[in-house]
Amino acid sequence: MQTIRVKNGPPRDAGPESRRPGVTLAVVAVVQFMVSLDLSVVNVGLPRIAAGLGFGAVGVTWVIHAYALTFGGLLLLGGKAADRYGRKRVLLAGLGLFGLASLAGGLAQEPGHLVAARAAQGVGAAALAPAALALLATAFPAGRARVRAFGVWSAVNAAGGALGVLIGGLLTEYAGWRWVMFVNVPMAAAALALARRGVAAEAPAARGGRPDVLGAVLATAGMTLLVFGVVRTDRHAWASPVTLTTLAVAAALLAAFLLVERTTAREPLVRLGLFANRSVAGANAFNLLVGAAMAAAFYFVSLYLQRVLGAGPALAGAEFLPFALGVVAGSVLAVKLGYRFAPRTLLVMGGLLTSAGFAWFGMISPDGGYAADVLGPAVVASVGIGLCLAPVVSTATTGVAPGETGTASALLNSSRQIGASLGLAALGTAAHGRTGGSASPAALNDGYALGLTLGAGLLLAAVLIALTVLPGTGPPAQAGQAGHRRQDVPA
Repeated sequence: MQTIRVKNGPPRDAGPESRRPGVTLAVVAVVQFMVSLDLSVVNVGLPRIAAGLGFGAVGVTWVIHAYALTFGGLLLLGGKAADRYGRKRVLLAGLGLFGLASLAGGLAQEPGHLVAARAAQGVGAAALAPAALALLATAFPAGRARVRAFGVWSAVNAAGGALGVLIGGLLTEYAGWRWVMFVNVPMAAAALALARRGVAAEAPAARGGRPDVLGAVLATAGMTLLVFGVVRTDRHAWASPVTLTTLAVAAALLAAFLLVERTTAREPLVRLGLFANRSVAGANAFNLLVGAAMAAAFYFVSLYLQRVLGAGPALAGAEFLPFALGVVAGSVLAVKLGYRFAPRTLLVMGGLLTSAGFAWFGMISPDGGYAADVLGPAVVASVGIGLCLAPVVSTATTGVAPGETGTASALLNSSRQIGASLGLAALGTAAHGRTGGSASPAALNDGYALGLTLGAGLLLAAVLIALTVLPGTGPPAQAGQAGHRRQDVPA
């Protein structure tokens, strides 16, 4: 351990800031790659997972819902716990849970086993993701080293999402679908070993009231029941007593969450007054709708490539790469345009471009081809998404008090994950209803086309929110400074 000599006193520890920051960066890079990878790695493997474990056409979506709901619903609680109980401690606990849940998922023998494992993965991710980011901010407090460190963070975040579909396809085809779960185990083990030995155990950053566990449980349970009610409409009509009762209980749980947040003696997950800020409210609504459309698009396009065009998992994964590269290109373009246009303008431009790409996706046909039906719209939509990423982060933290910027950023992460689950539930159910239960390529194509077209509509709604809810911003230079100031807490 490095020590510092104090005049007229014994040596003392140098402190967390001097404890091998390179190891902290390595740990955070592995963690972020793993979390980002897990959001997309299962998509291409869904048809094989459904066949292997006996999932139904709609039921298999719970492989995605279970992770997204627990991750998004508990993310704010994870950040509060890291501040209160120590970031290293929470990081280690999250890594252990994530690794064990991944192992359990790979060994699953029944649909319920895999869904439970995915939910446990989401809980682990909700603990380790904010703890890792906070440790990185502490290890690199200022200067060029901080810029480089967060550049690495952003790069591995993008790489995990971009490579997840490709890796998932290769593993599914050549090693079996179980390896899309097993692949996380060595990464979690390596990060756990590095963190135990190389990351300093710091004093908790905050000792306020205890985190509001009840609020987190109510919010997650309410959102889960809401998604369950929507998904079950393939068996029970919207006006049936079963559906109406399920949705009513979900609404009651969410109302109870709001009441608890207003009255709790503990530290609330989010101060409800934060939503009085139009930038926060508008950015989160925009992000929720974009997350809903994106999750559904990945799902439908992956199935279209395999079940309609006949591509294998590995080829389908490779055919997603242009989408990932388009997001990177759009992100670079957003930086250049950020000096000339306000964030709200970029959100409108990106939303319209992505909506156009999704409308193009909605024109897929059973006898279509990759270039016209997938590659073209993927390039258009992905560049649009890239244009939105940085502006929505800077907008979501505009006008927020310094003590609440972390909460505002975590809230933006949560809205994306919850939107993904809600969007997949609603659009997936609509697509399944269009097929009439038929598994023929023509029927499946009609369902996927409907889902993608509805996704284009969600993006138009997001653009409308940007135009009507988000306030006008100052000169583009100020917007650029805001985005630069918050690059340590991207969504």
